[in-house]
Amino acid sequence: MTDPEALIDAARRAAAHAHAPYSRFAVGAALLLTDGSVVTGTNFENASYGLSLCAETVATATANASGRLGDIVAVGIVGGRMGEGDTVPVRPCGRCRQVLNEAAQIGRRELTVHCSGLGGGTIETHRLSDLLPHAFGPADLGIGGHA
Repeated sequence: MTDPEALIDAARRAAAHAHAPYSRFAVGAALLLTDGSVVTGTNFENASYGLSLCAETVATATANASGRLGDIVAVGIVGGRMGEGDTVPVRPCGRCRQVLNEAAQIGRRELTVHCSGLGGGTIETHRLSDLLPHAFGPADLGIGGHA
């Protein structure tokens, strides 16, 4: 699955399971791995707001739990207000950009990031390095390499 639309569709299916009772803003993420498999995640809010987890972070941690952190090649992200059909593309927050940078540097590759709205619409495509220029990561600590 290298098709951005298929990756966005997987993220949209994941977003349907968002636990977002406080913000009512659902986010889904789908990570394409080197073997063509896809790992998904969704945002998971907590009554103690600081403990909430972003979809991209959940998906990346899931890939890591399977020993696949360095195998991520592309990311699909959707988000929007639950039940509203938002079509404005949602981009990863700064924390998620940093988490994805960890995977990019460990895998020694540039990640492609596809972004769309929960209700469909335009798909934006970005290079992670454009979303997080001059990133600090494992390579700065002598681990992995620059993407």
